[in-house]
Amino acid sequence: MRDAPSISVIVPVWNAAADGGDRLRTAFASLFAQSGTPQAPLPTLEILAVDDGSDDATPAILRELAREDERLRIVRIPHGGIARALNAGLDAARGELIARMDADDVAHPQRLARQAAHLRRQPELDVSASRVRFGGDPRTAYGFACYVDWQNSLCSHEEMARDRFRDTPVCHPSAMFRRTAVQRFGGYADGDFAEDWELWLRWFHAGARMEKLPEELLVWNDPPGRLTRTDARYADAANDALRARWLARHLHRAGRERVWVLGAGRVARRRLAPLWAEGIEPAAFIDIDPHKIGQRVPLSPGDPRRVPVLSRQALPPPGTGLLLNALTAHGAAEEAAAWLADAGYAREDWLLV
Repeated sequence: MRDAPSISVIVPVWNAAADGGDRLRTAFASLFAQSGTPQAPLPTLEILAVDDGSDDATPAILRELAREDERLRIVRIPHGGIARALNAGLDAARGELIARMDADDVAHPQRLARQAAHLRRQPELDVSASRVRFGGDPRTAYGFACYVDWQNSLCSHEEMARDRFRDTPVCHPSAMFRRTAVQRFGGYADGDFAEDWELWLRWFHAGARMEKLPEELLVWNDPPGRLTRTDARYADAANDALRARWLARHLHRAGRERVWVLGAGRVARRRLAPLWAEGIEPAAFIDIDPHKIGQRVPLSPGDPRRVPVLSRQALPPPGTGLLLNALTAHGAAEEAAAWLADAGYAREDWLLV
């Protein structure tokens, strides 16, 4: 057996031949073409295509690709879903650094070299990710395009850790992490949730350090069959329950079980409903709508308990209470953030949820 490579790239694949395998070939071609620079030479690598029980032409296409580049190894398993495929990739990986990519994305030619250099320069980091370029149509996928822009705005560890309860702050296919991080914090959990957001929430909670390179090192494509569009684990209810679980653990650890919630609308209350079952108590909902202020509204839709709706002027003074910015209308959370800053609240006084 050859010496172990420095990097193992895990690419889960399932029934990826619908377009004749064009996206699949393009994704692997971008990995075959990886190169380095004098400042960041390309380490040795292996590419693991984890075939999750495909029953179309995908296995034949993968065999064809493996003949093109001997660094590609095919790991075939019975169909069991994305988390099991990723864990099979972790089990088969021989590299000290683990990189992720999806079978419909495209890597920048120097992606792997730059991320490996990033981790070498900063031994305290567990994860190196990068900004990504949206590969869909922003006119037909406006929400996803805005999400990519938001995610790209978070580069430092502190920014990603602080805003991790709004949505996943790291593009999973752009990530490279140390094998030791898996050994310390665990691999992928398989359940009724998005496996990547659960991984990052769990790793952040356990003390993992993450950072994003400012370059766009991946084209993040948005095909109609993407799991985030088709799998119930990525639906709002599943995300809300996942967020509540880890947000509650964060608040309990900080001794901040009583919170003030910016946003009294039905959507905000529905999305935060799982949090109250985790032992967190809302002191009040805060709103700017004069028709809502002064009312007592259900803690969540259908809940008999009532919580007052107060104006922003009723918030506790800066530094004396924790606020949850739960506004959901486009631009509302950003407007509230600007108001909080003008009113003297530090960024540590509130969380974006």
